[in-house]
Amino acid sequence: MAKKSFFKKHSEALKRATLQGLMIVVVSVVTLEATSLLQYYFSSRSITEEANRRAEGHLKATELQILSVTDQVETAVRNTLWSVQHQTGKPDSLAAITSRMVSQNNVIYGSAVALIDKDIAPYSFRNGEEVSLSTLATQEYDYRSQEWFCKPLELGGGYWSEPYYDEGGGGVIMTTYSVPVMVKGKPVAVFTADVSLDWLTELVGKVKVYPNTYNFMISRSGRIMVSPAETLVMRHSIQEVAQKSDGSEVFAGVGEAMLSGQAGDTQLKYKGKMLRVFFDTISRTGWSMSIIIPEDEIYGESKRVGFVVLLLQILGVALLIVILYSTVKNQRALKLASDSKTRIEGELQAASDIQSSMLPKTFPPFPSRDDIDMAAAIVPAKEVGGDLYDFYIRDEKLFYCIGDVSGKGVPASLFMAVTRSLFRSVSNHEHSPAKIVTTMNDSLSESNDASMFVTFFCGVLDMKTGHMVYCNAGHNAPIALTDRIGELPVDSNIPLGIMPGFAFTEQEADIRYDDAIFLYTDGVTEAENIHHELFGEERMIKVLHTRRSASEQMACVADAVREFRGEAAQSDDITVLFIHYLGKDESGDNVLRINFDNDISQIPRLEGFIEEVREATGIDAGLAMSLNLALEEAVTNVMMYAYPEGSSGSVNLKAILREECVEFVLWDKGIPFDPTAAPEADTTLGVEERAIGGLGIHLVRNIMDSISYENKNGMNILTMIKNIK
Repeated sequence: MAKKSFFKKHSEALKRATLQGLMIVVVSVVTLEATSLLQYYFSSRSITEEANRRAEGHLKATELQILSVTDQVETAVRNTLWSVQHQTGKPDSLAAITSRMVSQNNVIYGSAVALIDKDIAPYSFRNGEEVSLSTLATQEYDYRSQEWFCKPLELGGGYWSEPYYDEGGGGVIMTTYSVPVMVKGKPVAVFTADVSLDWLTELVGKVKVYPNTYNFMISRSGRIMVSPAETLVMRHSIQEVAQKSDGSEVFAGVGEAMLSGQAGDTQLKYKGKMLRVFFDTISRTGWSMSIIIPEDEIYGESKRVGFVVLLLQILGVALLIVILYSTVKNQRALKLASDSKTRIEGELQAASDIQSSMLPKTFPPFPSRDDIDMAAAIVPAKEVGGDLYDFYIRDEKLFYCIGDVSGKGVPASLFMAVTRSLFRSVSNHEHSPAKIVTTMNDSLSESNDASMFVTFFCGVLDMKTGHMVYCNAGHNAPIALTDRIGELPVDSNIPLGIMPGFAFTEQEADIRYDDAIFLYTDGVTEAENIHHELFGEERMIKVLHTRRSASEQMACVADAVREFRGEAAQSDDITVLFIHYLGKDESGDNVLRINFDNDISQIPRLEGFIEEVREATGIDAGLAMSLNLALEEAVTNVMMYAYPEGSSGSVNLKAILREECVEFVLWDKGIPFDPTAAPEADTTLGVEERAIGGLGIHLVRNIMDSISYENKNGMNILTMIKNIK
């Protein structure tokens, strides 16, 4: 009985274990199946959304690149239109305008000025590396009947023409932007800029959302401008293609939506394949672009995974295999997420590299020049940022700028790129900072649907004279490092992109040898530490008090900000631009210089300065020691009497080396003080009888051969001459 009871209990336990195992298997299978179905559903939806985002992103990015080109063309036409208006009465001078238009704008293939009342239409176009000149006023080509001529006169404004093959002009497929030329309120001519469609074909062809993506672009009338099938380009319209497709109604609907300026996506069947079509309109041109993706490209992987899961379930794969499959699938999802993250990081890094390549980044920037020392850097808070700087030298004038775009990330970087391009384009033919900034503001304001703006500072420095003209558009006032350190006076102009037609004002200043200008964005002064304290202008100016080379000065500011911020995250882009002017001394002689802060502890630096004088002139060590003693007394006098206790200032000394003598010039901007006015010290009297003071200037008089003082333009100037022959 006991044995029978044992086997009964064991059998029941085994049964319970089997039932529990079966329940676990059933629950696992059911759970896996439900999970698989849900995951497949959400995965498909996620893939669809990702395809939508990618296609829309590529469409918008392509639109921005196309608009960048059209903006450049329209800006060039607007900037040149006033010249055409003044020269319509002088037809012989029009060819020079069109030739200059083409040569100065790389995106423009050809340009013409076609008069209304006269058969005169000079046309300049690119011919290899050169610009050739022809005329549109021929018997074979009736330019007055052309769309590019009639439409702007009819509309009374700028007009982008339908694409066409220009037999009378450049002989290529192109589109033309043309505007009426108004004189005294009446149209007298049409001014054009031609853009070859070769760049458009290349640009659209590069868009690859998926490997087998098809892209095409149509004009406002439906003519196919870009297509993977070259036989369709400029020969057929989207309506004709729709009629030949097996989904003609759907295809025709897409064509109608594109022609009406709509944006969206839909499905259609073409040659037995289901396709997903995304389309959008290129604003201002009337063109429309579409991206066609075979659904097999989008859902192929998802369908394959679903089939494998279904097959495994039908075959009743064991729970272990199911779990292993789930693990593999999760790893696959993790890899996809990792790959997606890597791709996004790569794209952002590429965008950052492109943005960086637009700005000067080789320092020193002008190694063959000894009259300027410059350094600049941008440290973006994210992968890409909205800060910018730029500079170049033209006609012995340094054109420079710094700016800070509102917002952050990709939108700010795109606005930054447009701003920098406008600065180069406008300043290339304009010397006035106010006019440069005004033209840029009008262009940025005209099509600023995103309501972005940029604070901007623009300056032009004459390298020969040190005369500087500048215009500030709502940016931080630069710091001027002259005899004293402080903000450069700036007018209260608004930032760029807010309001067209604003009258910007410019200001002037003169800088001398060894003066410097420090430009920065608010990412420097508004840098926060972990206690939410700001770095501030006071700390920044304290760093700038010590004179250094441009690269050292920039590095010191960056180190100070980094040390202050500590472990706190960088909240804004940091951009600095340092300009150190080293123009030639007016005397033309060999000159050595040294500058001191109002600090007695800097006096020992004189020893090295005198050593440079001794090596340059060949004077003996005894005379050098005497000169050092005299100059110590003179510099100490300035620090003690020219500046009140606790005040800051600078003391400047230069040695003009001549064949027969050395002329030392000591100057400061302190309280007017004439050391030569002190009476001669009577050295025959005893210490108790002698008046306090006067021995220092007595020593200087005895060592130097000549000493004189003057106060000029608010500066104390002490001149000391020592004959060496």
